[in-house]
Amino acid sequence: MKPMVVAVDVHKHFGSLHALDGISIEVPHGEVLCIIGPSGSGKSTFLRCINQLERIDGGAIWVDGELAGYRRSGESLLPLSDKEIARQRLASGMVFQRFNLFAHLTALQNIIEGPVTVRKRPKAQAVDEAMALLERVGLADKRDAYPSELSGGQQQRVAIARALAMKPKLMLFDEPTSALDPELVGEVLAVIRDLATSGMTMIVVTHELGFAREVSSRVVFMDLGRIIEEGPPQEILVRPEQARTRDFIAAVLS
Repeated sequence: MKPMVVAVDVHKHFGSLHALDGISIEVPHGEVLCIIGPSGSGKSTFLRCINQLERIDGGAIWVDGELAGYRRSGESLLPLSDKEIARQRLASGMVFQRFNLFAHLTALQNIIEGPVTVRKRPKAQAVDEAMALLERVGLADKRDAYPSELSGGQQQRVAIARALAMKPKLMLFDEPTSALDPELVGEVLAVIRDLATSGMTMIVVTHELGFAREVSSRVVFMDLGRIIEEGPPQEILVRPEQARTRDFIAAVLS
């Protein structure tokens, strides 16, 4: 079976900033990969490139065996159209730091919007599936609540349910708890933990080192747009080889 994600020598520039500097990694089906590192290390940019919210400047990314953003024509690579990129993007669901819910829609309406309008599912089916997802994230009683009536943790759980409603093959989490009050972090991590045990392939950018140690199959430490070190969580988070990794972990835990 081909890996779910393959990145080969991926580069991304923002002006003079070399945000991704030769990232190469494979993520097998069913793996939970946690990416840690200081602010500005390229973690979120890498997720956005996988999901094609950013176009890479060099290298290549494959998602579920399909070259992202391009198609081969002989020896050349031709950019895909916006429509083709939108189709590819359906393979992955992304949950952001900010919840990005539609303020004028209820929790249930937020979740069914994509399946009905994009996937063209019958509304009754979408509602049934959305209610099952709200149940899964512990919010079945909030189906008719608007985002302004929900706590940050509840909004993030609705955002996770909304991403799952599109039936992605891959889930991408970009620091999903960083905008939450400390007492609300646990409820969101519990949902992600449940997803991890279900076999969903996930890439999680996080600063929650205890969570990364508990749920990840592998931890990647990034700095200055590069992968500095990667390996099992008990090695990277407990016995890292690189001094830069040790310094970062010590600073987070201090």
